[in-house]
Amino acid sequence: MADYEKGDARAWARENLVGCSSVTTPTFSSDLKRLNEAAIAHDVALGIEHGFSYTLLMAETNITPEENARFTAIANEVAEDHMHFFFHAAFGTLGDNIEAVKLAERAGADLVLLSYPPQFWPTTEEEIYEYTQAFCEATDLGVMLFPIPHWGFERTNPAGMSVELVRRILDTIPNVVAIKSEQGFPLPAGICEMYHHFREEVVISCPMEGDALPLMSLMDLQFSGTSNTEWMSGYYPRAFELARSGRWEEAMARYWEVQPARLANGAATQTYAAGVGVVNRPMWKYQDWLAGYNGGPLRAPTMRVPNSIMRSLRSGLTAAGLPVTDAPDSEYMIGRNPL
Repeated sequence: MADYEKGDARAWARENLVGCSSVTTPTFSSDLKRLNEAAIAHDVALGIEHGFSYTLLMAETNITPEENARFTAIANEVAEDHMHFFFHAAFGTLGDNIEAVKLAERAGADLVLLSYPPQFWPTTEEEIYEYTQAFCEATDLGVMLFPIPHWGFERTNPAGMSVELVRRILDTIPNVVAIKSEQGFPLPAGICEMYHHFREEVVISCPMEGDALPLMSLMDLQFSGTSNTEWMSGYYPRAFELARSGRWEEAMARYWEVQPARLANGAATQTYAAGVGVVNRPMWKYQDWLAGYNGGPLRAPTMRVPNSIMRSLRSGLTAAGLPVTDAPDSEYMIGRNPL
């Protein structure tokens, strides 16, 4: 639960937004009518055990604002200050996101990851600024800006969010506290440019572990997230802390050990990411299930996970020497705490 005033959000983040953030996907009952609270509690507790200091409470799964608030409350009840929580501003309209964030604030969210709705179709940077400003003014929480090609903002500027736009946002919206920097993804141009210009003002996050650890030989990164690195169990929080504490060579030795899992994840992502512009959330949930998280059903509309991708992801964890369940894939959709 946020323990800072809105005007102090940026300073709070510089001090407290440290470590790695996983992604926690809500689980529903088998009839998809309600949240599976035991499954959610299981996943939050395992994320804490794996060393994650934050998690994104993912909302791209046909969840209502009221359910999302309960999702947040369950997570807080389990965490007992051992983990902080990002509200996911991924609802269908600006109004829906404002409604949902106000509920999440009361339920214990600490920060916001700002997404943009699929039907938001700006043709100028001014429109992007106005949406961002309207949302940020409506919440008392610190907000992590999230430039990424998913939004299609490259129609306004080749970078999606230009340095000039980000400069204006930081100058005029004081509760923007961090930048999840993925302009130009999959290339690292965004993280390099945001770090160059803004590292003294806000927290700069490189969420991609495959980029973050090598870049930490050159950059002083204090936080990495949000991404589904929990599928590799506790590897990434430990490796990230090694790199932060001056043991970069040890971190990179561990980095190469898990390369088979990284390659499997990259290959699976390439099967859909470029042409869809959204994350395959059931695939991420399957990856988490392989590592001991709950698994279980998600509401439609949603994607599927082909059997070939399942086999590849499982083999990648095995080859990397990371924890992987020996349960058959048929149990993934049932989950470890069925309801």
